[in-house]
Amino acid sequence: MNAMASVVLAHSNHLYSDLKQVGKMQPYPPLQTILAAAVLRRNGIEAHLFDPTFEYSEESFRELLEREKPDLVAVCEDDFNFLSKMCLARNRELSFEMARISGEAGVACVAHGSDASDHAREYLDAGFAAVLVGEPESALVELAQNAPWETIDGLVWRARGGDRRNRPRAGWAELDSLPFPAWDLVDIEKYRAAWTARHGYFSLNLVSSRGCPFRCNWCAKPVYGSRYRVRSGRSIASEMLRVKRVYAPDHLWFTDDIFALSRRWALEFAREVETLDARIPFKMQSRCDLMARDLVTALARAGCVEVWMGAESGSQRVLDRMDKDLEVGEIYAARENLRRYGIRACFFLQFGYPGEEWSDIEATIRMVRETAPDDIGISVSYPLPGTKFHQIVSAGMGAKSNWDSSADVSLMFPGAYSTEFYRALANALHLDVRGGAGGRDAWSRVEELRLNAAGAVA
Repeated sequence: MNAMASVVLAHSNHLYSDLKQVGKMQPYPPLQTILAAAVLRRNGIEAHLFDPTFEYSEESFRELLEREKPDLVAVCEDDFNFLSKMCLARNRELSFEMARISGEAGVACVAHGSDASDHAREYLDAGFAAVLVGEPESALVELAQNAPWETIDGLVWRARGGDRRNRPRAGWAELDSLPFPAWDLVDIEKYRAAWTARHGYFSLNLVSSRGCPFRCNWCAKPVYGSRYRVRSGRSIASEMLRVKRVYAPDHLWFTDDIFALSRRWALEFAREVETLDARIPFKMQSRCDLMARDLVTALARAGCVEVWMGAESGSQRVLDRMDKDLEVGEIYAARENLRRYGIRACFFLQFGYPGEEWSDIEATIRMVRETAPDDIGISVSYPLPGTKFHQIVSAGMGAKSNWDSSADVSLMFPGAYSTEFYRALANALHLDVRGGAGGRDAWSRVEELRLNAAGAVA
């Protein structure tokens, strides 16, 4: 390859492969993918995007490869999107299809993402020339510039004599040095049309940090790890202003695992947003124990309208088993602090963790009813490789190790109750929070399945 090498970047999140996401209709552009494209461009490398979010066919991918004749194809997932972190089976299948098509076209294809990092051998077996483990931008530049593969940190590849894993790649030390994502590669109007038709407003995604320093034992971190790095408030506010002027979104989603980890950073961020007049209403993800009043005040000044927090359980016993480092009382306090500033407070909840009993589930139901969150997201405990939780349950897992889609919610290890029970529980608790007909019948079904399980044990 030469200095004007050409790379086609793709990802595997096809909206219409996931009926739950079709129902939600909240599609976001592949942020990590277009950030990698921007880094390639800055290094004199031509970057193209194959975005299958709304449309995918083998023919369309083949046509792009024939038209652009790239030197390299990279299936580079959006590491900032929770759907990529869920390692869904259908996404893996689509990735494998693109590797096969690239091979038929005579183009080397590499993979990057949480699932590829966890299952590098399967990806190599499927036809990928290499897997990029860790942050992908610099490795892609080195591949496109034809660096010797044995010198590229973070690369897993099939050399003569077997698979080879190079030394780990260090993450970006200074995130402010990254360019803004290559938004021009995205057909923004398709995303705008989807949002406005369903919701009446348009939302875009930004990210301010990488990594999470907390140690919840079910949380997988194959890409960014536990080292937390954050951009300056000025950098984020400048990107907000640019997006505001060019694309005019009505709303933003900050995709960080932890947004605004410190009070000092939140105050700086709010000040820069106000100085630049960059304010756009946004939602974010954080922890309940971070939602102190002074930090919430700064978030409200900057435009925060919704916070999603990993409450997980109303049982202290379960939180402790998860190594959550959170007190149930902090969940209540966070809800009140956000309510005081008119910010929507939303909880992620998790059922089925090993050792959870009916009394623990009752504690979670009680906590939800007493705090009255504005919305909830419910899952069952999902074992992903590299976590302490996966080590705990792996011996009891069967052949199924990944959910097919985000609506799967299958319990993949022996638990206190069946998958059917947890799905019924999620439905009933959603009706409690979101309203709608059938709540009494939904809870009757939960009780029926609970008693059936108790009878089976007896």
